[in-house]
Amino acid sequence: MNKWFLIGLLGLIAQFTLAQLPLSDTAHISLLTSSPYEEEVFTVYGHAALRVCDPAQKVDYVFNYGIFDFSKPNFIYRFAKGETDYRLGVANYADYVIEYQLRGSTITEQRLNLTPSERQRLWEALVENYRPENRVYRYNFFFDNCATRPALLIEKAVGHIDYHYPYTAQTFRSLINQCTRHHAWLTFGCDLALGSPTDRIATPHEMMFLPDYLREAFSKAEIIDPEGEHRPLVSETQLIEAGDPDEPERDIWDLLTPIRLGWLLFALTNIITTWGHFQGRAYKGFDIGLFGVAGLAGCVLFFLAFFSVHPCTWPNYSLLWLHPFHLLGVILFCINKAQKAAYCYHFINFAALMLLFAGWAFLPQQLNPAFIPLAASLWLRSARGIYRRKWTTE
Repeated sequence: MNKWFLIGLLGLIAQFTLAQLPLSDTAHISLLTSSPYEEEVFTVYGHAALRVCDPAQKVDYVFNYGIFDFSKPNFIYRFAKGETDYRLGVANYADYVIEYQLRGSTITEQRLNLTPSERQRLWEALVENYRPENRVYRYNFFFDNCATRPALLIEKAVGHIDYHYPYTAQTFRSLINQCTRHHAWLTFGCDLALGSPTDRIATPHEMMFLPDYLREAFSKAEIIDPEGEHRPLVSETQLIEAGDPDEPERDIWDLLTPIRLGWLLFALTNIITTWGHFQGRAYKGFDIGLFGVAGLAGCVLFFLAFFSVHPCTWPNYSLLWLHPFHLLGVILFCINKAQKAAYCYHFINFAALMLLFAGWAFLPQQLNPAFIPLAASLWLRSARGIYRRKWTTE
């Protein structure tokens, strides 16, 4: 309680101080972009913030739009639904740098080439954003985050920026998969939750939602003033080297990647199905477990697709193989008098998965390769259900 009281008190003092200070002629404002930190889910994409330094006023603050609180009630639910609130925080520059250096993140500081009036407008916009009624905002991973907010404020302060984008356009999915390439399970989860809109080609400006692309775009950008004069947006770039990061801790999930676990499941399904064929056994319990897990996962996917306000979760073609109707199959498997209905369910599921495999390469959505063995396991058990029903009724 004392900690949060102190933080709140410091926030009030900082707000009062900020509101009273016009910037001096020696002030400068910089964009800070931090390299990804691989040990946390929310840091693998890097980070961006704005530094305001005014030696004459003894001001050296970092404005950070990436503050959130895991401890808030129903955080996971609200995050999944797309109703996560982030806020703008202000930190001392030295403290900010030390925190990222201890992580092992390199910080690139790009000093903005602003006129005094542009610098003042940007400063006033930051102060206005930091007011209690303004500092909280509805976070969106692609379109409103810690990188897009500083870029928007800078663009409003200077009027017109001509970006000579030094990179080629990519899809949103390829951009985030590039960031999560060392985290197979995170890539798997993103590919599962995000639907076909994620496979849209992002415009070069939209790609600036990732701090690395924001930094690259700023490095080549030019400000065009009302008289038509061009000047570089960045006047100076400084690299603040990271400290030695801790050695990453590895666990069993680094070995049991989704693709490996998927093929292990398919191999187990194949063994059980083959053994059951020769033994004349259905192994109903295995089907209940397999389709039950698939049905529960399908419920989560259904929720994300139809109830989340995230802009890229619908349509999601993963629902063709992972959907809540698998739970209906589980119910049918458990009722002895519903075996004919269970046969119909297996037949429909088998046919749907056959169509999915046939059209896999033509879907307007990139599906993770680990989905193949998982969907194939469901397909194989449905094929066995069809064959066994037909064989036992002849």
